[in-house]
Amino acid sequence: MQIHSLGLDVFEEEYSLIGIHTTLEDYKLAYLLNEKLGIKLSKSREDLEFEEISSQASFSIFDYVDKEYDYEYFLIANSAKIETHIKPNELLLSSELKTYLISEKKKVDFFIKISGSFNNNFTLQIVKKIKEINTIITSYSIDKNSLKSKDFLTF
Repeated sequence: MQIHSLGLDVFEEEYSLIGIHTTLEDYKLAYLLNEKLGIKLSKSREDLEFEEISSQASFSIFDYVDKEYDYEYFLIANSAKIETHIKPNELLLSSELKTYLISEKKKVDFFIKISGSFNNNFTLQIVKKIKEINTIITSYSIDKNSLKSKDFLTF
């Protein structure tokens, strides 16, 4: 009896991840990145949402597709404030809680995910340009393989 098996290759998306520390709002950061990097980040129609039993977290996303080089840029907020609702004894109580997309990188305010096929030098040039923005505290490349929750960046 002959045995047949299907070879399923697990496709891992090629992307580079950059962490940004800043006090800027997402829309202002997107504007400054557009100016500095020569791209056109715009607010996505839908945020990245995660739902738990008693709460829902929504992380803002800005995106841009560079058709010339076949790159996709995503600016993703690392934190979100969620409102939890509790109903003890018929009273509706709520509290605000801060949650993180990548919990092991709590100090990172935003991530830039660049999908596509490029070399490491390209990422370093992007980081260098981002650091030139006055209101950016710091920016650096992050090894995606070191993240436990990198699955949250697959969308």
